[in-house]
Amino acid sequence: MKSSRIILIVILLHVISLAQNDNLSVIGRTAPNFKLENTDGGITSLNDFIGKGPILLCFRSSCCKSAVAQLEAFSGLFTEYSDSGFTLLAIAVDEENTVAKVKPYAKSKKFNFPVLYDTDGNVSRIYYAFDVPFSVLIDSSGKITYSHLGYMKGDEIELENNITELLAK
Repeated sequence: MKSSRIILIVILLHVISLAQNDNLSVIGRTAPNFKLENTDGGITSLNDFIGKGPILLCFRSSCCKSAVAQLEAFSGLFTEYSDSGFTLLAIAVDEENTVAKVKPYAKSKKFNFPVLYDTDGNVSRIYYAFDVPFSVLIDSSGKITYSHLGYMKGDEIELENNITELLAK
């Protein structure tokens, strides 16, 4: 009985992983709008940024080391391309026990892009971000052009190529 539960869990995790890696299911889709609270206490809407340039959504958690490394690497892309219209929205999917770390961390890193709270997971679900780090790149017309699960040093190079391509259009 115990081994069949383990097999079922492994199969379920594999299916979720395949769904996240299946870019065909999200690429070209219109990015669903959302409104989330930001670390300043205001509300940030995705639609506020549509039409101004590419938008990168970074779904992250304070307790995930690779998500922390990803956001730090991607913040460099924001610094490099924000004057050209590129926007980065960090979306914290932290739960009740780690959400208090989000704002102090953002302040300590001096992030000058919105850091948003998705503590109920609603936005994560509509973007199929079932694990972190997960990133989604949206073009200025609001279409999803790229999504990626996980982070390894160097992933920012591929993302930067996608961003510069979108900025050139």
